[in-house]
Order: sequence, then structure tokens, then C-alpha cells
Amino acid sequence: MSQKLIIFGTGDVAQLAHYYFSSDSEYEVSAFTVDSAYLNEPEFCGLPVVAFENVKSHYPPSDYSLFIALSYAKLNEVRKQKFEAGLALGYELASYVSSRATVLNEYAFGRNCFILEDNTIQPFSRIGDNVTLWSGNHIGHHSCTGSHTFISSHVVVSGGVRIGEQCFVGVNATLRDHVTIGDRCVIGAGAILLSDAEENGVYAATPTERSRVPSSRLRSL
Repeated sequence: MSQKLIIFGTGDVAQLAHYYFSSDSEYEVSAFTVDSAYLNEPEFCGLPVVAFENVKSHYPPSDYSLFIALSYAKLNEVRKQKFEAGLALGYELASYVSSRATVLNEYAFGRNCFILEDNTIQPFSRIGDNVTLWSGNHIGHHSCTGSHTFISSHVVVSGGVRIGEQCFVGVNATLRDHVTIGDRCVIGAGAILLSDAEENGVYAATPTERSRVPSSRLRSL
């Protein structure tokens, strides 16, 4: 028997959440909700959209679960605020874990997690509340990912890593074993962390520069 679900948001992440929950979970998406200031259309993905201020009267927490489908805006602060607001209204916060992910940590996930396909999650790792793991990441054994964190695609989190709350880890970043990442850190795309990162740190890889030789002069391509 399917469980009824309300999704917060009407952007790209909400559309993806609707797809994943509808095609690969026991949840049935019933409606969407946004703050009244952002309620511009009565429907999204063919389903009704209601103001978050009134969602409880339309879709009571006794009958519906809630999923906060937001990205890493303001270093995950917006998603965190709506997560806490949903709990305050009495909703159960649903998580999605892809059937195409390799999950070996006995599903040690928190609430409102969004775990997409091709993630490898090794034994004894733990993932907090409201964490997004986009596709194709390696989450190493005995690692711990703090709540309200967003990990992009093809990130390598080695064994024994500690990632704090409200962090962002960009695509193709590598965190070596047993490093600790403080709260609210931004790890840029392609960055390699070999030692601990203090909270509120920003770690960016050096971008590739354009060659002085134009492509029209290449001889071996």
C-alpha cells in the first residue's frame, strides 16, 4: 500500500523528486507546496500546489508525509529552515534512497535524505538528516555526514571522514581518509583535501586555463 507524500518546492529538484518518488518508491505524490509568496501556478507536474501556510489543513500530517525538495541555496540554510518548519507542523519527513544505489550501511540515514542512483555507501557509515547525495558518489566506511549537507556527483569520501553540518561538496572532490570537515564548509569542484578543514572554510581547486595554442593549430587531434 502506497504512502501519500507532499513535496515542498516547484523547481527542478522538486520535479526530480516527483520522478524518483513516483517511479522508485512506495510513496504516491499527492500535491506540492510552496510559501504563498512563491505560489504562481495552481498546478505542478499535473498535481495541485497549495500554500505552505495552509498545507496542514489541506493535507494533514496524520495522513501525509512531507519531502523538502530544495537545493543548497544559502549553503543549505533554506532547506534546513523548511525541514525544521515541516517537523514543527508535525509531518514525518520522508527520505528517498534509490534502488540503484549500493547501500551497505544498514540504511543508517536520517530524515529527508535524497540519495540518487549509483551511490556506493559502505558499511558503518552514517548519514544525518536532510542530506542530499547526488548520483555516483563513494561514501567510505566509518564515515559520518552531518545534517543539512549537499554532496554533488562523483565525490570520493574516504574511510573515517567526518563531514560537518551544512556543508557543500562539489563534483569530483576527494576527501582523504580520516579528515574532518568543519560545519558550513564549501569544498569546490575537483578539490582534494588531505588534511582537516576548519568550519566556514572555502576550498577551491585551481581551474584549468585555456592553452595559448588554439584548437585550429593542434596537430595530434
